[in-house]
Amino acid sequence: MTHETKLLDQPGPPTTVRWMLFYSLQPILLALVVAYWYVDPGRPETYVVVIVAVQLILGLTEHIVPARPSWNTTLTEKAGNAVLVVLLTTVAGYVGVLYYAVLAEPLSELRAALHLDVWPHEWPLIAQLFLVFFLSEFLWYWMHRAEHRWSLVWRLSGHGAHHSFKRLGALNFGLNHPVEYFFIVLPSAIVELTFGVGYAAAGAAVFSVTQASIAHSNIHLNTRWIGLLFTTNKYHICHHSAVLEESNTNYGCSAIVWDRVFGTFLDKHIDEAGTGPTEPSLWEKFIMPIKDPEDTAIAPNAGS
Repeated sequence: MTHETKLLDQPGPPTTVRWMLFYSLQPILLALVVAYWYVDPGRPETYVVVIVAVQLILGLTEHIVPARPSWNTTLTEKAGNAVLVVLLTTVAGYVGVLYYAVLAEPLSELRAALHLDVWPHEWPLIAQLFLVFFLSEFLWYWMHRAEHRWSLVWRLSGHGAHHSFKRLGALNFGLNHPVEYFFIVLPSAIVELTFGVGYAAAGAAVFSVTQASIAHSNIHLNTRWIGLLFTTNKYHICHHSAVLEESNTNYGCSAIVWDRVFGTFLDKHIDEAGTGPTEPSLWEKFIMPIKDPEDTAIAPNAGS
C-alpha cells in the first residue's frame, strides 16, 4: 500500500468519499472544463468562469478533506490570497495583450517567410488543444528549468516568490511575482502566434490553468495513470520542496511528461515546502528579484 492510499484510511469523512475524490477528481474536473470550453470555443468569459469554478471546487475540497491539515489556511488568509490572484491574473491578461501587440505581426511574417503554415486546423479541436498544451509546456519546461539553474533568471523572474509559501493550496497556482508573468505567458504566446493556432489556444489556456490549480492543491489525488502525462499535486508539491535537490525536479507545472523525457522526474513525498525554514513577508516576496531572504535554501547555487 502506498503512502497516499494509507492516508485515505485515516479518520475523517467517509473513506468511500475520499477514495472517489482520490481517483476521479482530477480527470473529471479536467473533462468538465474542456467540455465547457468546447460548447462555445470563442466565448471570452470562459477563462474567468473556469478559474472561479475550479478554485471554488478545489478550495471546498481542501477545507473538507485536506491532504495535510496543517496546510489549511484561515478564511482571512484565503481571502487575501484570492485578492492577490485576481490582481495577478489581471497582470497576466495585460501581459498577454502586450505580447499580442508586439509579437503578432513579426511572428506572422516569420510564419509566412519560413512556410510555417503547418498547423493542423483540420484536426478535431480537442486534439489541437492538446497539441498547443504540450508544445507550450515543452517551452515552459525549459524556461522553468532555467529559473532554477541560473541565478540571473531566478532573480529576473522573481520565481523565488512563488516558492516561498510554506503551505500550498489551489490558489497558489496564481501566486507568482508580477514580473514572472512575462515568463509564464510567453511560451503559449509564442506557440499561438507563431503557428496561427486559433480557438485551440484558448482551450489550452483553460486546461493549463485548471491543471496548475490541481497541481498546487492540498488534496490526496491519484498519480498512477494520469501522472504519466499530466502533473499531479504530489509531483508538483515535490518541486516546491525546501530541499534544493528535491526542488530541482518536476519542472512541468501542468505536463509532467517532459520531466520524464529529460530525466528530471521525481516521485517523492516531501516533508516541507518553501524557500527555507521561514516564510518571507509579503514585502520580502515582492523584493525577491533584488534580494533573496537570508535563509533561502533552494535558489541556484544555494547549495554550493
